[in-house]
Amino acid sequence: MDPAPGILALWAAFTASHIGLSSARLRPRLVAALGPLGFQALYSVIALAIFVPLIRLYFVNKHAGPPLWQIPRGPALTWTVYLGMAVAFVLLASSFLQPSPAGMAPASLTPRGVQRITRHPLVMSFVVFAAVHLLPNGYASDVAFFGGFVAFALLGAAHQDRRKIATGPEGYAAFVRATPFVPFTGRETLRGLRELAPLALVAGIGAALVVRYFHASWFGGNP
Repeated sequence: MDPAPGILALWAAFTASHIGLSSARLRPRLVAALGPLGFQALYSVIALAIFVPLIRLYFVNKHAGPPLWQIPRGPALTWTVYLGMAVAFVLLASSFLQPSPAGMAPASLTPRGVQRITRHPLVMSFVVFAAVHLLPNGYASDVAFFGGFVAFALLGAAHQDRRKIATGPEGYAAFVRATPFVPFTGRETLRGLRELAPLALVAGIGAALVVRYFHASWFGGNP
């Protein structure tokens, strides 16, 4: 049986619960009833209850279902994936070293560094990761899993922007106007690249090299 519909159904449930629980209408009610810690506990339990089965379903059904595309293996594909993963890890490292007000932690609303590349560096690191994994993995289960990752991340980031524009912090709408959603599409991308924390570059590229070296033993495959 093709596992792709089950993977898509779990992604739909994860996305709906993630966005629904954090919505401007439901979240305040739940926080009032359960308290901040109670809400976070409920949110985490529901997320794990869906995400863990999702990961397990995919990993026991990798490369299953009909092939939807097949890109020939070669240096062009290999180095595209390598470069994409380096970008993903640099965005991930930058999201912790230069927190964005688009995230959960309080941060300055004045764009700098990675925020000139994308205001959602954490989320977009997952988008880039999943997108480059779609290239060599064209079977239905792979497309459902990595494509679902991309869709969830983009929908979640867009929802977060709308909620923060509506509920605060004050000045977030101006921050949105000054920063790009999709990485490397803003007018100040080059300035953002120059402002990246050197540690983010070292940590991101180093992490990409480590994952490349251990990929076969940790996740299988032969990148």
